[in-house]
Amino acid sequence: MTIKEQLLQEIESSPDTILAETLDFLRSLKTKETVTKAKPEAPESAVHIPVNSTGRSLLEHLKTIGKWEGDDLQDCLRLVIATRGKAKFDYDNPFE
Repeated sequence: MTIKEQLLQEIESSPDTILAETLDFLRSLKTKETVTKAKPEAPESAVHIPVNSTGRSLLEHLKTIGKWEGDDLQDCLRLVIATRGKAKFDYDNPFE
């Protein structure tokens, strides 16, 4: 049985929650491969690989960044307010 056939068999027997996570992972792998092929001379740390962020990953990222520097804070805040969606958090924040 080929890898593709094995994957298709697993997909058929998996719930939608696992399939959604698997799809995100597969897309991130494909994006990483595309970026790596496009810029093989760039060191890995310099290659930006866009991935679908989660609330949890964004909270983790906030721990690694420093203070705001620059004079465009108000412009950024207006953009965030104009484009944000409604969020519902119905679980405890594990990062607090």
